[in-house]
Amino acid sequence: MATIELQRAQRDELECIENLMQFYLYDFSEWLPLKFGRHGLFNVQPKLNYWRKPSTQAFLIKVDGDLAGFVTVDDEAHCEGVEYNIGYFFVGRRYRGHGVAAYAVAALLDQLPGHWQIFHLDANLPARAFWAKVIPQMTGGSFTCQQRSIDGYPCTLFEFQWASAPTVDRPPAR
Repeated sequence: MATIELQRAQRDELECIENLMQFYLYDFSEWLPLKFGRHGLFNVQPKLNYWRKPSTQAFLIKVDGDLAGFVTVDDEAHCEGVEYNIGYFFVGRRYRGHGVAAYAVAALLDQLPGHWQIFHLDANLPARAFWAKVIPQMTGGSFTCQQRSIDGYPCTLFEFQWASAPTVDRPPAR
């Protein structure tokens, strides 16, 4: 059984996350009109001062000690009273379908209890299937779901409260 860890990224690891952002954007180019820059890389332009905001937190996902992805949390809420939003969430293809993403989400929620929102582009079918399965399991069905246009794209937005002690058990790693 794999050992999955969610580790808070240190300031000197933000460059690693920005490098992984190329793979995140590559995946997203299937659903958004993203283009390569003239040097063959996507133009990574995080929102102004994104990393400097006190509310932005970055985490690395590791499997058996190897880098497997990242997640960021911010306070860019689309619902009243939301404390936490998943800004970016990426798991490398090698680690998909093995419970890594679900484990990372559960570990993240455990570290940051409070009022959450999580949304995905409706065109992103893998994310759509993942969140439609994981959110009900983790919240015990205690969440709201709404369709909303975010940045001009149709999205599904989940909203829920997460207490210190999870309602249901964390999904096991496979």
